[in-house]
Amino acid sequence: MSIANRPSKITLPSENKGWQNLLEFLVEQFPHIDVNIWQSRFNEGKIHWLSGDLVSSDTAFVANKTLCYYREVEKEPQIPFQHNILFKNDHILVACKPHFLPVTPGGQYVKECLLERLRTEQNLPEIVPLHRLDKDTAGVVLFSLNPESRGLYAQLFAKGKMSKCYNAVADLSDHNESVVVGQKWIVENRLVKSNPAFLMHEVEGEINARSEITLLDYKQDLGLFQLNPVTGKTHQLRLHMTKIGAPIANDPFYPILQPKAETNYKNPLQLLAKSLSFTDPISGEHFEFSSDRKLAKWKTNEANH
Repeated sequence: MSIANRPSKITLPSENKGWQNLLEFLVEQFPHIDVNIWQSRFNEGKIHWLSGDLVSSDTAFVANKTLCYYREVEKEPQIPFQHNILFKNDHILVACKPHFLPVTPGGQYVKECLLERLRTEQNLPEIVPLHRLDKDTAGVVLFSLNPESRGLYAQLFAKGKMSKCYNAVADLSDHNESVVVGQKWIVENRLVKSNPAFLMHEVEGEINARSEITLLDYKQDLGLFQLNPVTGKTHQLRLHMTKIGAPIANDPFYPILQPKAETNYKNPLQLLAKSLSFTDPISGEHFEFSSDRKLAKWKTNEANH
């Protein structure tokens, strides 16, 4: 059993819909978790108010109050790849994460994520990620270390002042006659949640997703692309690459959702968050942080060329 180092938090609704106690509320809120598991957590002192005061299964529901609980998984995967730190000062930390490692806890991961690794090894209780990468994507992630300056860095993302560059590898064997190195695409559309909910899809309506895509190189039916997202919708780059007819290699979601299978560490999604660049809101200095990782398919392609 693996239990989270820090609690998850849930604020109780402002309206009580008939819940007599906290147990009834949690069982209805999380139907995939058995009532006996919640009861054990109460009995073991693993659930408390935000103040730290412990609660029991028959503690009355209190509207708008924040409840803390600790996520548990029976067997948490251990990712056999290491991250590295690119930069650190009093305000920010920049790290490069490997494929397969989540940025934050979620699903079957409660401790094995980049956030918890950095928090523990660097003794950084206040560390918070300023953006996210999919678990399947490798590359550069920016963290805030100082609550007092956190908002300044968060605004760089909110106001579009954070430049992000990705690399991707795609199979272009169906485009042999039309491949032109240096070719550019601007993809604009509207992306919303699909079914199942972890997927996204394109619909008609106001544009909310924009990407600039450039073919950097082409060898042996594989293309190396540079991707510059203007917006940051979930799975945006994966969908936009599919839209131009070049789905990212080893993508289990797009263009067709693949059956769930055991993780194959030899075939990571060929998407890398290559760099972040911005003007530091405190010092005024221009920063650019780049990953020295290479996408496996392209690296092999170069070696065989």
